[in-house]
Amino acid sequence: MSVRGFFVTGTDTGVGKTRVSLGLMRALQAQGYRVSGMKPVASGCQSGAGGPENEDALELQRCSSLPVSYTQVNPYPFLPAVAPHIAARRDGVNIQLSVIRAHFHALSEQADFVVVEGVGGWLVPINAEQTMQDVALALDLPVVLVVAIRLGCLNHALLTAAAIHRSGLRMAGWVANRMDPACEYPGELVAELEQRLPAALLADVRFARGCGAVEKQFGGMVTESLLRD
Repeated sequence: MSVRGFFVTGTDTGVGKTRVSLGLMRALQAQGYRVSGMKPVASGCQSGAGGPENEDALELQRCSSLPVSYTQVNPYPFLPAVAPHIAARRDGVNIQLSVIRAHFHALSEQADFVVVEGVGGWLVPINAEQTMQDVALALDLPVVLVVAIRLGCLNHALLTAAAIHRSGLRMAGWVANRMDPACEYPGELVAELEQRLPAALLADVRFARGCGAVEKQFGGMVTESLLRD
């Protein structure tokens, strides 16, 4: 095993990246691996005892196999629920890849895998010059793409997959998140994406209520293709 972790991105914001990141962490833990979560940049935080805290990052922290501090999981938290580079600029902060890399390497020294959740979509800016793609490149991680199955998802998924391919990173797999119960012909959309996306479908997450029902949907997520170079 040489893969140290995964970078979880999505076709947009609010498409279920945290849900999938947690599912991937639990699936790896079920295989006996020590896993840590990380969300390098988060906006839309709440004020906590030690500063801004993001609920998604807190969930990743709670799910980690190891005792990790909030700052290790989320070195760049921002209160405003806006694009991270705008939130950072308003706070007078310059998001630096070197800081993110240092936190990632500290976590990877303790864990077999670090599941890194991006913010927004693949090309969301983090500063004046760089995007979340640059974060994934700096960490040199295979990418798991979360696709919200809804109207417009074919275009969004194919554009994102093409951008990942151009970056030179490996798309390790993708997850269909049927988050919209009103979506028409979701099965046909998933089938189209299976034919067109250049990676394996790792999980088809159905709209469900209750943690038990959701947990079972990630059971077969860890595959040989996911773990290979």
